[in-house]
Amino acid sequence: MIKIGNEISLEKRIREIHERHRSQVEKHIWNFYDYMPWERGGDREKRIALPQPLVTAIETSMLTELNLPWYTTYLSDMFREGLNPLQEFIHDWVSEEEQHSTALETYLVLNGSVENNKLASLKKEMLVSGWDSTLAHPVAVMAYTSIQELATVVFYRNIAVTARGYDPTLERLLIRLANDESLHYAFYNQAIEAHLELDPDLIVYIAPVIKSFKMPGAVLKDFDERMKIIEGAGYGADEYLDQVLEKLLIRWKIAALTPRTKEGRAAREEILTYVAKLKRINARMKRRG
Repeated sequence: MIKIGNEISLEKRIREIHERHRSQVEKHIWNFYDYMPWERGGDREKRIALPQPLVTAIETSMLTELNLPWYTTYLSDMFREGLNPLQEFIHDWVSEEEQHSTALETYLVLNGSVENNKLASLKKEMLVSGWDSTLAHPVAVMAYTSIQELATVVFYRNIAVTARGYDPTLERLLIRLANDESLHYAFYNQAIEAHLELDPDLIVYIAPVIKSFKMPGAVLKDFDERMKIIEGAGYGADEYLDQVLEKLLIRWKIAALTPRTKEGRAAREEILTYVAKLKRINARMKRRG
């Protein structure tokens, strides 16, 4: 839908966003070794008891991050014929994400928060399940990753607040992970902004993503049960609606968007109607208690 002249302008804009991302990453190089409570591995008395919602949140996040090979394969294939800076970003992204699941798993093991054989079984289940998507357009994929990355940022930051009351080491690790994900969210979010500025009718690829969005961890067979437990650690429907969807609608200026086509205008209204409906349903459920 974007004409060739605009494609050149778009590639320049995405490259600027990518270069800004790389600059930010260079300022915050880290490795997970510096964030681990190594002393707890050999001294059970130093381990800290954590409430089950917090353990479930860390474990679920670890399992989700574990599927990095599947995410990388999908994204690499999706952007293979696309703009060069999008292809380059995937290589940077995988190197930055690589240590997330390792950090969370190592923390859980050192702190004695999980039964190791059970964790190994869950890891196998996740990797065998893999992850794939039916999204077939780069804009749809970037919309999905924008939502997913922002949801992960909010998740880590909120869980970190809960962790603060139990283990400052865990809080520090979660904040570090949130900072990584925040940079990834910024890239995808700004890429979507750039696309919509050049062609507002690309909203037709975004509406279905918002209406059908599920976190990649949903491949776990007990994912819904896990999310109910995790609400007790600080992340649930309220946070998703208020801190993720609402924020993106504002950032992408959805309400003020002016698509030229009937399909584009219909897609904009679908998004606004859908989010308003979700908020009404969520408010009704809270009233029921």
